[in-house]
Amino acid sequence: MGKKERIRPISICLLRRGEEILVHESYDSVKQVGFARPLGGGIDFGETSAEAAIREIKEELGADIAEVALLGIVENIFVYEGEPGHEIVFVYDGQLVDQSLYGPAGLDGVEGKRQFKAVWRSLADLRSGPHPLVPKQIWELL
Repeated sequence: MGKKERIRPISICLLRRGEEILVHESYDSVKQVGFARPLGGGIDFGETSAEAAIREIKEELGADIAEVALLGIVENIFVYEGEPGHEIVFVYDGQLVDQSLYGPAGLDGVEGKRQFKAVWRSLADLRSGPHPLVPKQIWELL
């Protein structure tokens, strides 16, 4: 028997610097397209979606966030690297506590054992650039 498909609840946080959002850019090698996603991740059992957003940013950037406010919830059904995915996405707005983190063009991040660079991207770039914002339903909340 294969892996049972499940709907995954996740929490992401829109960290903004003026008209820019902090995102992780990635690439789907099967579709051969790039995409950008706000930082965040899975909600643990017994954890609220707000607590998950705060924890995920702390784990990924080593940074604290404040003024966390729910913007909305979107459903994301997608295919990534040839595998189907289905998420219920809690979309939060928040601010980095350490104001110095707004200065650099990007921030070093970690997801498990994998390191990545989180970068500030303008809304225009996220709309029409090589790494469009996903899930696309986030646009309705901006």
